[in-house]
Amino acid sequence: MDINDLRSLVTVAGLLCFLAIVAWAYSKGSKKGFDEAANLPFAEHDDQGAAPSSSHPR
Repeated sequence: MDINDLRSLVTVAGLLCFLAIVAWAYSKGSKKGFDEAANLPFAEHDDQGAAPSSSHPR
């Protein structure tokens, strides 16, 4: 086994990892979690440390 065989194995392993991540991202089971994460910036809960909106002068 020389360095080119090792490079080929690493390339194939990287491709398989990439395809597994793509399959996971587009699977129907993960859609609910992604939709919830996408709506987090619009949640009405205030973060700790954030200034309340009434304290800003207008």
